[in-house]
Amino acid sequence: MKALLTSCFVFGIILASHGQKIIPPKDIQIKMAVLAAPEETREGAKVYGYGADGTLTVLREGVNEMICIGDDPDKEGLNVACYQKELEPFMERGRELKKEGKSFREIFDTREEEVKEGILKMPDNGATLYVFSTDEKNVNWSNGEVENGHFRYVVYIPYATQESTGLPLKPEAPGMPWIMDPGTHRAHIMITPPKE
Repeated sequence: MKALLTSCFVFGIILASHGQKIIPPKDIQIKMAVLAAPEETREGAKVYGYGADGTLTVLREGVNEMICIGDDPDKEGLNVACYQKELEPFMERGRELKKEGKSFREIFDTREEEVKEGILKMPDNGATLYVFSTDEKNVNWSNGEVENGHFRYVVYIPYATQESTGLPLKPEAPGMPWIMDPGTHRAHIMITPPKE
């Protein structure tokens, strides 16, 4: 028994040294994942999270337009995201390519080509991604309580440009919207409210 406890302790130290957290129970993962979504959509959102083996899986089916992704246990702090279901083909393709070991540039180029060829569908009228994050010290993983979280908003508007939107290519004041990746399938408005 003592050997087993020692092994568990050592295993815990190894996980901690690699920045891996213990995967919270399903209900806690859901509670934290939906923090990124607008309040009125949280209860009906579809939620992806992580199984005991660390594999991304559906924790709850949804009944509205929102899809949420739980915190990655291999990364420090809390980082959860929710997005409109029209973005799911784009997001799912990105996850597939990442799993294949593709780099950011390879993922970008592959999706760009697939959108242009009509293989991958992007939203016609734009779609929003909500991101909520905070440092490790602000998260209670046992009950899902979070303090001092910060939001970031991303509005995907494929192939929009600085000229078509009037947005700058970088924020000129804290929290000011700006356009990133203009003229591409991944063109999006970035809005990052200042941290309090």
